[in-house]
Amino acid sequence: MRFLVTGAAGFIGSHLVDRLLARGHEVVGLDCFDDFYSPALKRSNLEGARTSPTFHLVEGDIRDCALLERLLTERPVETVVHLAARAGVRPSIADPLLYQDVNVGGTGRLLEAMRSTGHDRLIFASSSSVYGNNSKVPFAETDPVDHPISPYAATKKACELLCHTYWHLFKLRCCCLRFFTVYGPRQRPEMAIHKFTRLINDGQELPIFGDGSSRRDYTYIDDIIQGIEAVIGVDFDFDIVNLGESQTTTLRQLVQLIELALGKKALLKQLALQPGDVMQTFADLQHARTRYGYSPRIPIADGIPRFVEWYTSHAR
Repeated sequence: MRFLVTGAAGFIGSHLVDRLLARGHEVVGLDCFDDFYSPALKRSNLEGARTSPTFHLVEGDIRDCALLERLLTERPVETVVHLAARAGVRPSIADPLLYQDVNVGGTGRLLEAMRSTGHDRLIFASSSSVYGNNSKVPFAETDPVDHPISPYAATKKACELLCHTYWHLFKLRCCCLRFFTVYGPRQRPEMAIHKFTRLINDGQELPIFGDGSSRRDYTYIDDIIQGIEAVIGVDFDFDIVNLGESQTTTLRQLVQLIELALGKKALLKQLALQPGDVMQTFADLQHARTRYGYSPRIPIADGIPRFVEWYTSHAR
């Protein structure tokens, strides 16, 4: 099979590219190598993939309609996995218009390019942030998600609505995957686990927002890739699926796990809660397990040491 993976050089994208190539598939990877974090790091993510004759890297912007149509015409694909997005809750508060343009505008352009070129199978990377400060836990796909608390979350909800619209009008099959705080090797440098590991390892002050009681459902990258593969292997029309670990870890517990793995103590600095941050995330996986056979295997107590081992061998 041939796949188009947008955001191919990113954290999740590069792992997915590697897995698809290892399975014997052909992959077209699209990435604009923006400066949200080091483009050099993103290029290094694809070092292995670029040695494969079945990987084709295209550098370009998801908002470039002509490029998208040309790509899909020259190299028709069975499935598009759309991971490209402007990432991050807090940066989206500083520049909401950019997030609307890239995330919603880019997704709309991709859907239209797929419709016009006869492509009808999309897997879209959504986010657990769409649940906002939902007091009902665990979060189920059928829960209302009408109150996002950051521009980033709002763009992901908007993209889910666009996907449903294209399914309803044009029978463009879409499966929206709500990822729950993914971590592991190649994680973006500004994300909590990577940032905390760096600061503790370097003996620098670690900012803790709030009292440390906020909770996240952290999901190891191998489990996320297994979940994407499970969805690839199943027929769908329009669907929304949680991909998480279905266990929660407090911020305090997270710091302790990283301290233990590094063998170093954190120098904590407590700060006020940040706008846009939710108090908890917690995935209900019943639908993912029943419909797609999703089965996460790496709890955070095992995942953090794996990440720290990667970090200490790749620190630069």
